[in-house]
Amino acid sequence: MANSSPEQGERAAAIRVQDRQARAMFLDLRRPESIAELVPAVRQAFGRIDILVNSVGIIRRGPIEAVSPEDRDAMMAVNLRGAFLLCRAVGRELIARKHGKIVNVSSNISQVLQPHRGTYAVTQAGLPHLTRVLALEWAPHGINVNAIAPAPTITELNRKFFEDHPEDLKARTQSIPLGRLGAPEDYVGVAVFLASRASDFVTGQTYFVDGGSNLI
Repeated sequence: MANSSPEQGERAAAIRVQDRQARAMFLDLRRPESIAELVPAVRQAFGRIDILVNSVGIIRRGPIEAVSPEDRDAMMAVNLRGAFLLCRAVGRELIARKHGKIVNVSSNISQVLQPHRGTYAVTQAGLPHLTRVLALEWAPHGINVNAIAPAPTITELNRKFFEDHPEDLKARTQSIPLGRLGAPEDYVGVAVFLASRASDFVTGQTYFVDGGSNLI
């Protein structure tokens, strides 16, 4: 796992307690040189890379006309450009081995629009298309590339926002036919499927795990 969050180090330690291997590494998706350092570090630690789950993103809420250039550029740099660079760096490793799985984590906002999230939506809409392009180009190399599009989810990142904006929480909940926001565990099953041999004949797909919000 690669992240700038100290919590990832704690999670890696919890995995090692279960007699499994795990290592947390610092990664800044805004810096190509940081991404370039990741692949050799992982190869040195574990010997090879089999699976990339690309699950890093930031959000800055606000109407389009009020989003600052700094916030716009930050979302573009991390959510879309960073995802592209990370897929490319790991993809080169997978191409050399003629095997691998990539799972990009987008958002249902790539299809279902919500107020004050326009710039974020643009970055997320790019991920399914990136997924399709990579799936087509890398299929001859035995690489499967798919994506997951979650609903608004109660995470540490979102919890404080929804506590401070109960009207937004109500609107997001009402937009989901199953009547609740997502929880991180809701996405485990599809992630395991896309990372496993069970999905060997699946590529270029985006799975909306969003309680049915894309139906409205």
